[in-house]
Amino acid sequence: MTVRVGVIGTGMIGQDHIRRMTTVLAGVTVVAVTDVDVDTAKKVAEGLPGATLHPTGEELIADPAVDAVLVCSWGPTHEQYVLASIAAGKPVFCEKPLATTQGACLRIVQAEVAAGRRLVQVGYMRRYDAAYRALKRVVDSGELGAPLMMHCAHRNAAVPSFYEKESAITDTAVHEIDMVRWMFGEEITAARVLIPRRSRNGGPLQDPLLLILEMAGGALVDVEISVNIRYGYDIRGEVVGEDGTAALGELSPVTVRRTGQLMTPVPLDWRERFLAAYDVEIQEWVDSLANAAGAPVGPSAWDGYAAAVVSDAGVVALRTGERVPVALAPKPAFYEAVPS
Repeated sequence: MTVRVGVIGTGMIGQDHIRRMTTVLAGVTVVAVTDVDVDTAKKVAEGLPGATLHPTGEELIADPAVDAVLVCSWGPTHEQYVLASIAAGKPVFCEKPLATTQGACLRIVQAEVAAGRRLVQVGYMRRYDAAYRALKRVVDSGELGAPLMMHCAHRNAAVPSFYEKESAITDTAVHEIDMVRWMFGEEITAARVLIPRRSRNGGPLQDPLLLILEMAGGALVDVEISVNIRYGYDIRGEVVGEDGTAALGELSPVTVRRTGQLMTPVPLDWRERFLAAYDVEIQEWVDSLANAAGAPVGPSAWDGYAAAVVSDAGVVALRTGERVPVALAPKPAFYEAVPS
């Protein structure tokens, strides 16, 4: 079976997903595109033989030639397209965030539960990274004993001028927020933010920050968020258990010895670091739709909702300096019955 996908949003990430679905992955074809930037969408459509250019996302979703929808549009539009996909009974992959408010995420959860079948997957690609998957296998094996702490670092060389102080939580650390829920298989119960000395590279931002997350099982997670560190894009993670530790390995395929130095190249940005993870993520989504169940098994609408609630708690902690409890709505039994 070939899954026929319609893509809403033909900006950078949308075009990158179209590239991988047309040149890298198997069992998938892009049959329709749309974007508010009509000129860009038209150019993309012209490079896809047989693809339809739709004027709106809703028309793309309604197209009978579209089996599944991939949402890569501006964040505030995600809710309307995901809800429309659920109403049409079509699987939908939504790049993060699922929606920009807790309320919107909860409406999506409620709509999916009412539909009675799993349709939504959220784009948290850390779960598909080979290094993170290897780390989770060690944690799940029990060989470290109970996990007590996790140390994380999320470092960007620089961020664009429109990046705001809250973005450190809602756009950057949200990946760690989803990752640790998945890594430990439990919810986050509270958040705090510590503010160290400000970097001269941060401009008006308070950079870096230290986010502290409390897990339901008692483990503590610290996330260093440095978004103007200049030297490259560097993602780190180490789990400390009762009987040992396990950390993400160095990912560079080469080390260079020259002029009295030992050098390991550092990725320039997130696209370079997680290129393979994105490939695996979309391939597994496509494969899940082509199997007998025909339903996604990756990060769920509930995961998107939980990440939004924790992110909001982190923003409040950043603004107030206080420990902020995380208050989730009751988890529907529907999500206990499906992989997450």
